[in-house]
Amino acid sequence: MTRVAGKVAIVTGGASGLGRASAMALAREGAAVVVTDLDTAGGEATVAAVREAGGMASFAEHDVGDEAQWSRVVEATRAAHGRLDVVVNNAGIGVTNALLDITLGEWRRVMRVNLDGVFLGTRAAVQAMRATDPGPNETGGGSIINISSILGLVGAPDAAAYAASKGGVRLFTKAAALECAAKGWKIRINSIHPGYIWTPMVQSGVKRRALRANTAEDAVRDYLLAQHPIGRLGRPGDIANGVVFLASDESSFMTGAELVIDGGYTAR
Repeated sequence: MTRVAGKVAIVTGGASGLGRASAMALAREGAAVVVTDLDTAGGEATVAAVREAGGMASFAEHDVGDEAQWSRVVEATRAAHGRLDVVVNNAGIGVTNALLDITLGEWRRVMRVNLDGVFLGTRAAVQAMRATDPGPNETGGGSIINISSILGLVGAPDAAAYAASKGGVRLFTKAAALECAAKGWKIRINSIHPGYIWTPMVQSGVKRRALRANTAEDAVRDYLLAQHPIGRLGRPGDIANGVVFLASDESSFMTGAELVIDGGYTAR
């Protein structure tokens, strides 16, 4: 299990869901992982799970919308490990509300985490990765993986803020990737677009939708299931597998790309 052996990775939003699965998968394949989140207990639990499985991990409390905290996390990572090879900008929040009901404050809160956090994380990562000696491997420099969504590709009712933030991640990723390539930096930047993955965030969204519609949670879950032609909702490991691929040299010819892992949701 050495697909990312020797690499050092930061995974934001690592306390649960996709972040926890990604941190564990990267560690299992040989990376040293810095797990960050505002949820200290959850982040420490992820670190404990990684270590129990024989991997290397540490935790840092981290607000991804805070520029100074990004500097602190990246500097601490480089001080501890001497380099930074992978950043997974995974931290995000899901807010669903009707267009006429969502407040400017709610809109800005979604953008601060889902889009500003990716911008700040990508910028901090590029600055650090430019200083990483790529060595003889032509793919050196680093890999930045931005977690977008199927709602960064298609729209949905009652999700204007979320879709805008994730659509922003998609095109920001492409622009940043092209800029790094044009400047000769060996830094690849790609986005992942998950379908509905059965995580705590999606489970909470199902509960909210069922409450608003005055229907059973099972009915909402069945509706979401029907939107995925493959016949099931996603599992966190489905996305973690994509993260490992993009973090590894197996994806050395990919930058500015969209890795869609959605059970066929956007194929219709």
